[in-house]
Amino acid sequence: MTTDGNAIDLSVLQETFRLESQENLALLERAALELEEHPSDPELVETMFRSAHTIKGNARVVGADPLAAFMHDFEELLEALREERVEPSRDVTSLVLKVVDASRTMVARAADGETGLEPEDEALRAEVLALVAAAPEGIPSSSEAAGERSPVAPASERRAHAAQAHGGGIRVPVERLNQLMDLVGEIAVARGRLTDMLESGAAHSRESLLESHRESDRVYMDLQELVMKTRMVPLGPLFHEYHRTVRDLAVECGKAVRLSLQGEDVEVDTSVVERLRDPLTHLVRNAVSHGIESWSERMSAGKPPQGAITITASREPGSVVVQVSDDGKGLDRTKIMSRAVEKGLATRDEELADAELFRLVLESGFSTADRVTQLSGRGVGLDVVKRSVEQLRGTFALESRPGEGTTVTLRFPLTLAIIGGFRLSVGPETYVVPLDAVVECVELPAWDRVPGRAFGVTNLRGRPLPFLNLRVLFGLDSAPPEREHLVVVRNGEIEAGLAGDWLLGEAQVVIKPVGHLFRDIAGLAGTAILGNGRVAFVLDVPGLLEHAAHLEKELARRQEVVAFGQLSERNL
Repeated sequence: MTTDGNAIDLSVLQETFRLESQENLALLERAALELEEHPSDPELVETMFRSAHTIKGNARVVGADPLAAFMHDFEELLEALREERVEPSRDVTSLVLKVVDASRTMVARAADGETGLEPEDEALRAEVLALVAAAPEGIPSSSEAAGERSPVAPASERRAHAAQAHGGGIRVPVERLNQLMDLVGEIAVARGRLTDMLESGAAHSRESLLESHRESDRVYMDLQELVMKTRMVPLGPLFHEYHRTVRDLAVECGKAVRLSLQGEDVEVDTSVVERLRDPLTHLVRNAVSHGIESWSERMSAGKPPQGAITITASREPGSVVVQVSDDGKGLDRTKIMSRAVEKGLATRDEELADAELFRLVLESGFSTADRVTQLSGRGVGLDVVKRSVEQLRGTFALESRPGEGTTVTLRFPLTLAIIGGFRLSVGPETYVVPLDAVVECVELPAWDRVPGRAFGVTNLRGRPLPFLNLRVLFGLDSAPPEREHLVVVRNGEIEAGLAGDWLLGEAQVVIKPVGHLFRDIAGLAGTAILGNGRVAFVLDVPGLLEHAAHLEKELARRQEVVAFGQLSERNL
């Protein structure tokens, strides 16, 4: 509301229009794609009509009359589909999807106060009207006119989108807001009680003060848990976006591909959803362009002519698993090995296990495509996926069966905001290692400590363990203590140690972005404020382990590491 208490704040109205229109356009797009596969389902046309009509009405409310007129003309096409004067062919679906794409741009402009249409929008409107004009005349509906219909969406449909995140906004149920208010009230009461006890001084024992503090801490933990639940959104809306991706790529590649979704109701933190979009896009594109064969190849192999891609989500304790699988031809071991030899990643006589061979396709610039196209050939796909997943503090696994298909498995935590961490001090600095990456803690033997060396190898129960010296790696000037410790960490199959001074134990920390001064320093994933007010750095374990693996290869090339199972006597 504005200062006079009567006029509506236009910016709030425009933002509401933006969010609701994005939801309706996503629903319209999904219905159009489903209509192409199920052309005899009249409810899909009704769903499209409801979405378009809602956008038209909301556009008039915010003064975007040109957009409202555009949607009104689009309703003419939907009415022709409803009356079966226009067949829901692939060309018609493509036209509807062009309208959805153009409408997203027009909605964004209208929400910013720019209500006019661009020349390309007018050309698209003319294309829609030309298609309607070419359709045979139908029998007018005996009910209300098409442009006046606004059926209410089914309750199940509204629930499906109630928690959807768009444009940085999340819809929160009123009952959850009431729970938040109740907890805030409890915190105020607990804080007041503790303040009174502290002000009264000796009137209360140490035990009673500690008990009051514990009660306050319990309420704070309840509030933290509820806030995290408020940030949780289902993966379904993100997964449904790939129906359009698969459809468009399949048309471009001349293939028939079907996308199936499982586990759409699995919830994750909204920040995870946004950072998962790019990896999934690359995986789906790879599955369509590389994995699924052409129609003729599938028929020759005795497969159904339509390929299948499945995106599945499931929950594990504290984490989420997302799998992207296809029933295509699988990875070509011969071609991967040949390209690896060309790039110097392997020798021709080398015998690599499947896990080692498939890990090569994750290398930057690695591609088995014979030529560069708009879809593939530059080797910027799976390495991007790997880096994106590691930024989520997750893991990446690849499994392929010749002639049967490929499955990519991503594991990542439910939330990126609050993590369990293990604190390690190095001189005056404190570092936080994500707890899910910690294997164990051991003392670093004195004979493996070489001042000024960033990398070394120690003997951990009879096997060599590479380790990084954080003091040297981050350029700290303080002298090491008499005893140093190793935090052994693992990411996937790679294991290494992080050498520091003192082990400070576990703690829950709130991760904040790395500041501009430290953004270019490798090995830092974020920052956290400790209980004493100091800033600690959260370590990027996958990045550090990749660095350790690189240094270990350098050691091997220099022949400074003896055969596997023996202890290295020299450090880099």
